[in-house]
Amino acid sequence: MCSVADMGLRELERIRLILRGGSVIDWRRMHFQVRDEVDRFLQLCQIDTRRAEDDAWARKVLADAVEYLRKTFNYRVADIVANPEEIHDLFLFASGVKGLPRHRRIACIVLKVMHVIQHIEGRDLLHRLAFSEVELSRLVLDKVLGVAQILQDKGRPVSEFAHSIKTQDSLITKLLAKKETVAAQIYDRTRFRIITHKRDDVLPVLYFLTQHLFPFNFVVPGQTENTLIPFKAVLDGNPSLQQYVQQLQLDLDYEDREERARNLYSGDSYRALNFIVDLPLRMDSYLPCPERDSRERKNRIVFTLVEFQIMDEETARQNEQGANAHRLYKHRQRRRVLRRLSRGLVVPRRQG
Repeated sequence: MCSVADMGLRELERIRLILRGGSVIDWRRMHFQVRDEVDRFLQLCQIDTRRAEDDAWARKVLADAVEYLRKTFNYRVADIVANPEEIHDLFLFASGVKGLPRHRRIACIVLKVMHVIQHIEGRDLLHRLAFSEVELSRLVLDKVLGVAQILQDKGRPVSEFAHSIKTQDSLITKLLAKKETVAAQIYDRTRFRIITHKRDDVLPVLYFLTQHLFPFNFVVPGQTENTLIPFKAVLDGNPSLQQYVQQLQLDLDYEDREERARNLYSGDSYRALNFIVDLPLRMDSYLPCPERDSRERKNRIVFTLVEFQIMDEETARQNEQGANAHRLYKHRQRRRVLRRLSRGLVVPRRQG
């Protein structure tokens, strides 16, 4: 497992993206160095270009992105970027390790558009397939708990890796407590709680997950609540990382200027790293085999929202003390919901 002291610019940028709930759409370069690294990333995205159908799909998304840029902005996309020898080359162009400097810029732009297109296609496929929430949750559990088993087998510093699925009552209460009372705004229907031995173990475990479970760029922007590890604290606690400050995609004070998300019902001293991931899942078992697939759009990957909460043992213990206790959190939430429901009306009488 990569320790924080061993991290370079690549790891630092990816960790920061998750800590602040940022978007790769704001990035201006990638950090891939060799083809094998790109290949591992693509497979994490559930794309295996050794499969003819996967390579054809990736090239379809590329073609759509290029067409969008040319049609909407009259953008000149170099042929070597529009038709690379391998899809992997796009990532190497965007990282500046292959091609010309101008290829890096346009490859970055093309990849950003591809990122959006694949999510649109994944959402569309998710709503077209016939399966239940229970089946989807099972697929998520199988995938995540498989990686949890790897953590355990490798003796990683994790003392708890638990999951929960919100009940109907919990969903209703949460929606009534939110300003946006639509089901699409429930990001933590499926949630995983990870407790590490020490605070210093949090970031290495987080980075491990980005290498084995979800691609770092699939964190949902604007949905991270980080009261556990400020990015500046990462740099202050690891002087070896100071050399990368001038190379960061965003200036060091960027987080200070952002509005920070915070749960209204948590205690003031509650500390945790909560973030949402668009987890990619292959749906081959719900689709016809590639040779018999007559669909015009042959995407085989969907995305489903999953929440992760990470903290260390001592923080978890403190989070259950005083005003931070979960029962008080639920009490504050229910009190707000009741107040909102009964505003201007007679308050329902409690049953004895």
